[in-house]
Amino acid sequence: MNPSPSHNAPAAALRIGLALGGGSARGWAHIGVIRALADAGIEPDIVCGTSIGALVGAAYVDGDLDQLETWVRGLRLQTVVSFLDFSLGSGLIKGDRLIEFFRSHFVDRDIRELERPFGAVATDLQRGREVWLREGRVTDAVRASIALPGLFTPVRRDGSWLVDGGLVNPVPVSLCRAMGADLVIAVDLNADLLGRHLRPRPAKAASARDSDRSETLTDAVMARIQTGMAQLGINHDDGPRPPAMLDVLASSINIMQVLITRSRLAGEPADVMITPLLADFDLMDFHQGSIAIEAGRRAVEFALPQLQARLNGV
Repeated sequence: MNPSPSHNAPAAALRIGLALGGGSARGWAHIGVIRALADAGIEPDIVCGTSIGALVGAAYVDGDLDQLETWVRGLRLQTVVSFLDFSLGSGLIKGDRLIEFFRSHFVDRDIRELERPFGAVATDLQRGREVWLREGRVTDAVRASIALPGLFTPVRRDGSWLVDGGLVNPVPVSLCRAMGADLVIAVDLNADLLGRHLRPRPAKAASARDSDRSETLTDAVMARIQTGMAQLGINHDDGPRPPAMLDVLASSINIMQVLITRSRLAGEPADVMITPLLADFDLMDFHQGSIAIEAGRRAVEFALPQLQARLNGV
């Protein structure tokens, strides 16, 4: 790890790195972070991303942030569902529809042709090692970086199967340092998440009469399962209902990413941390982009005094 910049170094001479962390739908907060930094006159020289951070970072570096923000703010639940090309293979979603959309609407250049240095993080599934993606097509790197195990199918690259970079490096400070950043601004989307997805689930009969517009997809699935169990004579009415499958998946991912992030940042600390508060965001709440974007803006406003002090060598 490179040492922190000298207090005597002028701000204009510092190469600023922006490390955008993983966090599924919470990643739309990165748009608000980038906007707020720009409003403060701060433009990073190097951008690195893990998972959703790689997607937003790639669009930003390629000059597509305006278009991406417009699209994100207009997302509806039906649109999100339309991108889910379900698979019975090594992930619930192949991801082809989503990547083809981005390939045709946003970024599809070689990483080395981008306007400023960019890198994405993925994980080699067989060897368990971190992979830095700094060449090749941008969309291919993003697709590998977002391949969340169990949700998206892995990506084959150079003889290896790659999955989400959040398994090994959820906030890629180390990659920013390696690419020459003197001062790293890191965005951690998972700082306040532990246990928040396991909300109490009230027991209720699963019927069309009991459903309402506020019921989520996971509620509907759990209700169907509960009905089937009742038909088989299995009754859990005397005890609390177990968490839904997606709630278990989301909380498991949160635990993993929070603990790995803490470990990595302890040994590879950022100069300034930005932590949007997004604990109430579910794993697939991509249609709630406006809320996440504003959370990103607020997080920068909170961290701005510290950031300006570091830039001024205080």
